[in-house]
Amino acid sequence: MEPAPYAVDTWHGFQTFATTPAPAPPGPGEPERSIEERLAYHSAFVTVRTPAIDTLALSVRRLMLLGRHQRTTARPSLILTGPAATGKTTALLEVGRTCHLAHTRQHPAPPGNGQPAVPVAYVLVPPGASAKTLTAGFARYLGIPVTARTTQAQLMHAVTHTYNTAGVRLVLIDEIHRLNPRTTTGAEAADLLKDLTERIGATFVYAGIDVTNTPLFSGVRGAQLAARTSLVETGALPARLGTRRPFTDLVTDMETALDLRRHRPGTLSRHAPYLHQRTAGRIGSLARLIREAALTAILDGTERITKATLEAVRLDHLAETHPTPRPRGRTR
Repeated sequence: MEPAPYAVDTWHGFQTFATTPAPAPPGPGEPERSIEERLAYHSAFVTVRTPAIDTLALSVRRLMLLGRHQRTTARPSLILTGPAATGKTTALLEVGRTCHLAHTRQHPAPPGNGQPAVPVAYVLVPPGASAKTLTAGFARYLGIPVTARTTQAQLMHAVTHTYNTAGVRLVLIDEIHRLNPRTTTGAEAADLLKDLTERIGATFVYAGIDVTNTPLFSGVRGAQLAARTSLVETGALPARLGTRRPFTDLVTDMETALDLRRHRPGTLSRHAPYLHQRTAGRIGSLARLIREAALTAILDGTERITKATLEAVRLDHLAETHPTPRPRGRTR
């Protein structure tokens, strides 16, 4: 039976995500996996280390050190922003996983039934977020009870007290572009975040789609946010960057991780120009294309990915409707 899916916006789910070994291809000398095992592997697949993950990890580490002993005002924070399908959530979760594992290695859980520390919290901004629904998301992560009779002030006190008592050091807030300070409820939610950064002793990292082009950076509230946060931007990987080929390097790393019995190494790397045109260099679209092609190769028994296999995969709507323009005078 397949394990039940876990919601990473709860402590149990995030802890499970952080401590479960990441998927990996079989090592030399290991026995062949069954079809079901390989289908499951390619469904999850590896997380390839990208420039965005490296940049975010270094930036978060610096900010956590910078704000470690800050007591009277909010610690400096960071926003990860960029177009859709460029790896923002993946980068956010990988940095959270790294922080969680590093902290638990240095501060193992006490023996017996002692409560382990909770170094990382991951919260999703709900659509049309209000101050209360956003606070409820913080409460949900640590299992703080919320009833219809709970007032916002009571909920806020419970959240800040519990987060500080649990030792949360890094708060990851995803889908921040859902906040709209131009509405009454959105303004209240934005003010709430400001209050939380001042009352919880943690570094806050936000992620969202093209955040600088949203109302979050407009008006007085936007100016306050801009003054407290630094930006890390994700984007489509270029085919070339000077003498380097970042996109081809990513394709090569993903191809190396395949677990197909008759795939010819180097096939996908040779098709990197086509893959870049097809996905517009978007990491999310590329990962989906390769994963679906690998699953197809297992199910149809070919056990290899060819250009025909790739052509047969329908991509996400964004990639299908906004591919990279083909160079003139050349065919795929």
